[in-house]
Order: sequence, then structure tokens, then C-alpha cells
Amino acid sequence: MSQRAAKTDLPVHVLFGSSRIMAEVRTQVSSISPTSLPVLLTGEGGTGKESIARWIHDHSNYAGGEFVKVNCAAIPAALIESELFGYEKGAFTGASFAKPGRVEAAAGGSLFLDEIADLDLELQSKLLHFLQDGTFCRIGDEVERKIDFRLLCATKKDLQAETDAGRFRRDLFYRIHVFQITLPNLCERREDIPVLAEHFRQQFQAQFGTASEPFPPEVLDHLQSLQWPGNIRELSNVIARYVLIGPEAIIDLDNRLRKHSSKLVVDQSDSMTLKHVAKMAVKEVERNVILEALRANHWNRRKTARDLRISYRALIYKIRDAGLSSRRRPAKDSPPAS
Repeated sequence: MSQRAAKTDLPVHVLFGSSRIMAEVRTQVSSISPTSLPVLLTGEGGTGKESIARWIHDHSNYAGGEFVKVNCAAIPAALIESELFGYEKGAFTGASFAKPGRVEAAAGGSLFLDEIADLDLELQSKLLHFLQDGTFCRIGDEVERKIDFRLLCATKKDLQAETDAGRFRRDLFYRIHVFQITLPNLCERREDIPVLAEHFRQQFQAQFGTASEPFPPEVLDHLQSLQWPGNIRELSNVIARYVLIGPEAIIDLDNRLRKHSSKLVVDQSDSMTLKHVAKMAVKEVERNVILEALRANHWNRRKTARDLRISYRALIYKIRDAGLSSRRRPAKDSPPAS
């Protein structure tokens, strides 16, 4: 449930790059890391907020403890209080044993509340009480516990706007908004793309157990020309496809759709209807989902099929149809079920 303190997955020269805007970010995190002040990381999805949070943890006085991540958007509202604060045996139906929460796991370390803007309003009040003095009670317990920890938060939403709209408590906003660091979109730091791309190429070569061609200059130029709405996460996915199936994988879907749209305007071709374009877009999304699942399961197709809740045969067909099978790492799937 918690995560042992670990170095960020990106080396310093990759994490911060050489762009001026990331140099400013590095100056900020370097100055704030040695303190115990709460840090609020903002920026769009995929900009690297968790990696920066881990870097802050690793360079703080709390580095000897755990880095405990809580995704406030991923845990149902009915469960997140028990996930955070834990519970005692018999506290509710099904509580057959006592269980410490994630805040206890963060004692002496860092508690990273990801997507804190999505936290339920009722729990925001309980979190505020906890942050004020560091004390809390497990559900079903009257004993107050006190811990020392470093608070790190992140959100892709405008937290000031959420506060003004009444969706986020103003007193909690002031409590966590002591020091804010805003991470730029990838298209605002294009000069860092070659270093990031090469890092991901090396990483996926090791993960997939296969070799890939170094990036030709024209490929790097193409990567730097794209908008990257999914930011670093999207770049990582593209490089994974590059390692698996080669340079032809680096194709911008928006460019293809624009080309097809232009063709439709120029010659009014019946073969390129809106329905067809939508079908292509859905197919691309499906391809990305399959690739992510394959990566998560180390290219084991049977585990991937179970995760995606489709048959093994259907997955094999979709892999071949998406062109993902030509350069995959050889893997031994478990034998077919009888």
C-alpha cells in the first residue's frame, strides 16, 4: 500500500533537462527541499509532478522515511478515509483486523497526495484537522496518534478556482499552498525532448529485451515539432512503440487526421467520411491501451488478456492488427487453458 523511499526514476539531467524554464524549477525545488514546508505541485497531466515530488523527498531531511503516494482521484470516497487513517478491528463490517493507514506509513517520511483537488469535501475537513497538529485517530479508535512527516501535494486543476467555486476548502487551500511549483508542458521545453526520448529508448530496450535504432536527426526534429498534449507520459508511450516496432511508430495522429480532413475538403472522397475518421481515432486509442497493458505485464499476453478482460485469441488478433507483434520481446506465455 505504501511505497518505500526510492530515488526518482529519472536521472537529474533527464528530469530537469537543459531548458531555461526547467532550470527555474530546479532552483525552486533545490531551495525548498531541505525545509519541512508543504509543497503544492501544479501542472497538466503527464508533466512529471510525481517525479519532482520524489526528487524533493530524496533531497529532504525526510529521505530516510517512506515516500507514500495517495491518489485521491483513484480511491472511492467511501474508502479513502480508512485508506488514509486506518481502522481498528470491528470498526465496520468486514474489519476483521486492525489496519494502519497510509499516513502512519509516512511517519518520518513524505506523504504525497496526488490529485488533491478531487478529495471529497467531508474528508478535506478531516485532513485539515490532521495537518494542523499532526494528530489523528484510526476509524473505530479513540486513541490519538501523532506523526512527523513532510506533505507534498499535486493537482492538474486550478486549485484557486476550485476554492472560489466552493469545491475545495479555503482553509485547507491556505494550509497546503505554502510553496507552489508549476511544471511546464512538454511543448514549452522542446529542447529537453531529445534527452527524454533517449532515456526512454534505453529504458524500454532493457524492459522489452530488444534493441532499437538510435534516433536519426529527422526523427528528433519531428518529435520536437509535435504539441504533446499528454506531455512526458505521451512521449514515453511513443518511444515504447518506437522500440517495439521501429521508426514507423512515430506518427502523429493529429497529422494523419489533418491530412485525411484536407483530402475530404479537396476531393470530397466518399471513402474518408467522419465515421471512418472516428473509427481510426478509436483504433489508435485501443492500440495505446493494449500497448500500456503489455508493458505493465512485461509483454506476457495471457496476463494482458486477463487484465483487459478479453480472450487470449482476441488479444492476439488485436496485437497483430495494431502492428505490435513484429518486434516484440520473445516471451513465454503460460500454456493455453484446457
